[in-house]
Amino acid sequence: MTLTLHNTLTRRQEPFQPLDPSNVRMYVCGPTVYDRAHIGNARPVVVFDVLYRLLRHMYGADHVTYARNITDVDDKIMAAARERGIAIDQLTAETTAMYHEDMAALGALPPDIEPRATQHIAQMVRMIGELIESGHAYAADGHVLFHVPSMKDYGKLSRRSLKEMIAGARVEVAPYKKDPADFVLWKPSAADQPGWDSPWGRGRPGWHIECSAMSEAHLGETFDIHGGGLDLIFPHHENEIAQSTCAHRGREFVRVWLHNGFLSVNGEKMSKSLGNFFTVRDLLAKAPGEAIRACLLSAHYRAPLDWTDEALSNARQGLDRLYGALRQASPGPVAKEIPAGVLAALDDDLNTPKAVAELHELAGRINKAPEAERAGLASSLRAGGAVLGLLQADPETWFKWQPEGGAGLTDAAIDDLIARRAEAKKSRNFADADRIRDELKQNGVVLEDSSKGTTWKRVR
Repeated sequence: MTLTLHNTLTRRQEPFQPLDPSNVRMYVCGPTVYDRAHIGNARPVVVFDVLYRLLRHMYGADHVTYARNITDVDDKIMAAARERGIAIDQLTAETTAMYHEDMAALGALPPDIEPRATQHIAQMVRMIGELIESGHAYAADGHVLFHVPSMKDYGKLSRRSLKEMIAGARVEVAPYKKDPADFVLWKPSAADQPGWDSPWGRGRPGWHIECSAMSEAHLGETFDIHGGGLDLIFPHHENEIAQSTCAHRGREFVRVWLHNGFLSVNGEKMSKSLGNFFTVRDLLAKAPGEAIRACLLSAHYRAPLDWTDEALSNARQGLDRLYGALRQASPGPVAKEIPAGVLAALDDDLNTPKAVAELHELAGRINKAPEAERAGLASSLRAGGAVLGLLQADPETWFKWQPEGGAGLTDAAIDDLIARRAEAKKSRNFADADRIRDELKQNGVVLEDSSKGTTWKRVR
């Protein structure tokens, strides 16, 4: 089958054909590093990690380049550093490290390239200069602005009229603007703010120019896929298109635009004031990272996703069933081929719910298969899980998970009680054996007896 993707630019699902199959290039907007990543930030990371894994499978790991940037100069960063009373560099270093830790806990592969805005100022200054020379930008009052009316098809991604875009963008009213829709490429910095020398004075870049310059530096003037959340279509991605297309003399910027849907919490927009604001770190104290990842993949990436305790619990129970099937088979190597049903689902615009359903179908076959056939089926199940970033843990490790610093019985204490129960059964002291089983159950541990011995798992 052929991979097809829904291109936001054309509003159609189209066969994916890379510019160069030997170097498939994808750029995804990364974090602004001033605080812990919340669960909404995690959704695009997980979604595009699945696409990255799929592309690596299709074209080879050495033939895919995935860039995801770090925005480390921004007004929110300055405000957060000031509030905490620490240097901006310290804040961004700490927050970037936390971001890496949290995304790794969700099973996300690191991108091939992680450009940082502060390391690409020269490229931004050069691109701004090119836009001024070509008549698409102008300097005014220490600022440089992109002149929106200079691009005839501005708005083609969001498909909004200029009037709608001005109303929806909450544009800054400033006397130095030629047009209300014009947006900032460069702005002056005060003495106590981070800044760099430029032909227009000491200052710092606007947010939009950062991604245009970084993607060009690492992926070229035209590349295959650009991803991000729906909230970035306008103004961020619209402005990226304007900057890059005009700086590159009209050349196409991106072939395929992909956008994941919004995430709500208990049916409402996530907000600290509503008490429904969850960071990834908050959730990792309640559930394994793989369960959080599975929950994020439980809806199609373009559909809205409502985050609830029930949804997380359902995702975790689904993984219990899959790991339960793996538990029945002897461990072996992961198959090289992805199960056809899983691959067909992902080829259909990354239909992860259908792909997970295919995993469950395969798990059902393992449960019913003769013991001699289970290892091969389990190998395929792991291969299908791998492209989704799931089922790579040892089943025993999965079932024994508890939060860091959890108050439950330790693994050693549980194993000791199981050994005592085995001795009681051997001595035909079934009352004592039942008492130990009940004690474990009261402590959230369920035993499973089989011809191979006794295994256990922590209940949710």
